[in-house]
Amino acid sequence: MPRKKPFSVKQKKKQLQDKRERKRGLQDGLRSSSNSRSGSRERREEQTDTSDGESVTHHIRRLNQQPSQGLGPRGYDPNRYRLHFERDSREEVERRKRAAREQVLQPVSAEVLELDIREVYQPGSVLDFPRRPPWSYEMSKEQLMSQEERSFQEYLGKIHGAYSSEKLSYFEHNLETWRQLWRVLEMSDIVLLITDIRHPVVNFPPALYEYVTGELGLALVLVLNKVDLAPPALVVAWKHYFHQHYPQLHVVLFTSFPRDPRTPQDPSSVLKKSRRRGRGWTRALGPEQLLRACEAITVGKVDLSSWREKIARDVAGATWGNGSGEEEEEDDGPAVLVEQQTDSAMEPTGPTRERYKDGVVTIGCVGFPNVGKSSLINGLVGRKVVSVSRTPGHTRYFQTYFLTPSVKLCDCPGLIFPSLLPRQLQVLAGIYPIAQIQEPYTAVGYLASRIPVQALLHLRHPEAEDPSAEHPWCAWDICEAWAEKRGYKTAKAARNDVYRAANSLLRLAVDGRLSLCFHPPGYSEQKGTWESHPETTELVVLQGRVGPAGDEEEEEEEELSSSCEEEGEEDRDADEEGEGDEDTPTSAPGSSLAGRNPYALLGEDEC
Repeated sequence: MPRKKPFSVKQKKKQLQDKRERKRGLQDGLRSSSNSRSGSRERREEQTDTSDGESVTHHIRRLNQQPSQGLGPRGYDPNRYRLHFERDSREEVERRKRAAREQVLQPVSAEVLELDIREVYQPGSVLDFPRRPPWSYEMSKEQLMSQEERSFQEYLGKIHGAYSSEKLSYFEHNLETWRQLWRVLEMSDIVLLITDIRHPVVNFPPALYEYVTGELGLALVLVLNKVDLAPPALVVAWKHYFHQHYPQLHVVLFTSFPRDPRTPQDPSSVLKKSRRRGRGWTRALGPEQLLRACEAITVGKVDLSSWREKIARDVAGATWGNGSGEEEEEDDGPAVLVEQQTDSAMEPTGPTRERYKDGVVTIGCVGFPNVGKSSLINGLVGRKVVSVSRTPGHTRYFQTYFLTPSVKLCDCPGLIFPSLLPRQLQVLAGIYPIAQIQEPYTAVGYLASRIPVQALLHLRHPEAEDPSAEHPWCAWDICEAWAEKRGYKTAKAARNDVYRAANSLLRLAVDGRLSLCFHPPGYSEQKGTWESHPETTELVVLQGRVGPAGDEEEEEEEELSSSCEEEGEEDRDADEEGEGDEDTPTSAPGSSLAGRNPYALLGEDEC
């Protein structure tokens, strides 16, 4: 019997990928080509460059592959709404890796942290979002979907023709996900645009503002979410910035996990993650502000008294520490009617619709991934009714929830709009799944040049013999020092697993434990004015009153794994072959979470 040839991990992944493709081809061959993922892939591969040398269709990387055993009920494909981003070339990935090893990190000035929305989105340019093309009831479903696909390809061609791939940010290339946004906007009477207070201009596309308030004539409410992660003065500054530049906006401050900003934060508690017991969702800060904004918009056309009564009940019954766990929290309270929307929701519903139909106001929640749309809905309901995750793209299709008999919430999947943002900033904003980043080191360098990561984590330079001596740091050094500190080792050679360490640092930034906040233009010069602003004092008092002061709260250190986001949730993309680092991130030999404490590696004076 001939001796078998060595079989690498990359070859095994390729073999499994080919096998899945063959199965998927047999299953998808029975479906319409306009509604088939495999058919779309074949069309993309067959398309060539246009006569002027510009390619309309670019290489796309599909993320968050879900295991599938054929089509589900009513022809549902679980991978239909996967994230589709433009693929980075191998040359670009290698260039960034070399830069992470060679470029010495220098701290930037406070002015560099100021973001102007005009530089990010360039209003009036082709950095728009795809609009639904005109249609009529005489068109068949196949004609409508074919027309939408042609329009979407033209939209992509304009953007890629005007900007090079190096200048463009990651943005959504999946038409199916944009169709979800179209449907939510058609259903909504009021649109909530949720943003992360740490970088709100990143999550605020002016094209959507113009479309909603102009063409659709709807009210747009800007929700500055996660205000507990930013200083109160910065929150107030961003609020006035949006009021000044977009006067038709209704700005609301929100957080699902308020804390008292007067409580000093220990910088050494970066690795500690608070776990609260009891009915935490009922302590959300912002539902009453959102109610007042909706009352001002509806001007009595909808009876919102049931919503006000619900808020009063939640505030009265928000007692921390008298529950034994999450089960009591979820089983408690009245039922919430949940409507899951599938392919039937994509049917034409008419260019116009009646506002506040049957006395019910429909509030659509839209925004980028990881800004807290699902958490906001949980905070409004008062308990967990929507699953949440740090993985972008976790919400795959929109769902509706009746908050009260007269208030309906609509949760839309996260969408990434095209912009000129650095891709490293998008990674730190949680827009790209961290476990599937091909090259995470430059994002770590981007973070370390803006906040003192080495000091916060008490890192020791890997080449330093004397800890007190000053040594220049590069992004690779930070990752290697963190891997040494955490004990991250590769499986075969037992080298420092810098890839896993880089992912761990990025998770700390996305979670807010390494908080990087950007400022509005002119904030550095007017910082003292904003700190003494009356609204800043009001926000501090409000957070102190609503926050979990005196509630039962425990802190424990949590394993910062780079292989999965949540327990039981797979987010690795087995379809992508050899696009990670050369050393596959794995645990050290013999390590077991159940058998030992991974944080025993830290000394008493460390972190």
